[in-house]
Amino acid sequence: MSSQGFELPLRLLLAFRMLIDELHAELARQGHPHMRPMHGFVMQAIGPDGTTAVELGRTLGVSKQAAGKTVEALERVGYVERAADPRDTRRKIVRLTAYGIDALNRSARIFDTLRARWADELGEERLLALESDLRKMTPASPWRLDIPGWFGTL
Repeated sequence: MSSQGFELPLRLLLAFRMLIDELHAELARQGHPHMRPMHGFVMQAIGPDGTTAVELGRTLGVSKQAAGKTVEALERVGYVERAADPRDTRRKIVRLTAYGIDALNRSARIFDTLRARWADELGEERLLALESDLRKMTPASPWRLDIPGWFGTL
């Protein structure tokens, strides 16, 4: 079976979209109805030690203002909080709340479940081969957190 060049990125995007949609449906069932796809990138960029809006914008590839608006939205639903930076009280640090950490921990477990479902459907060997092939064709680190800026959605 032959395929046209444009189908590969579309199929990869569709697979990503399916996994993310399933993740968010399950997160909603588990008490996180306000999580959105870009929130995961933002919360990963905030990290366990917190960050400033300027640093967050730089990591995400968006403006400080766009990062600030996203932080406000995450703060309204309880995923992050702002506090004075203990090293420089003129600066504000954005930190994950316990609710935000819970969302990330649940996401990790749900992704494991989704991967297991793919392994059941495709077979573990084929899935491992797919993952191996994708590792060969992509940069070594999968942690590209600048996707929001690349997509232009923040």
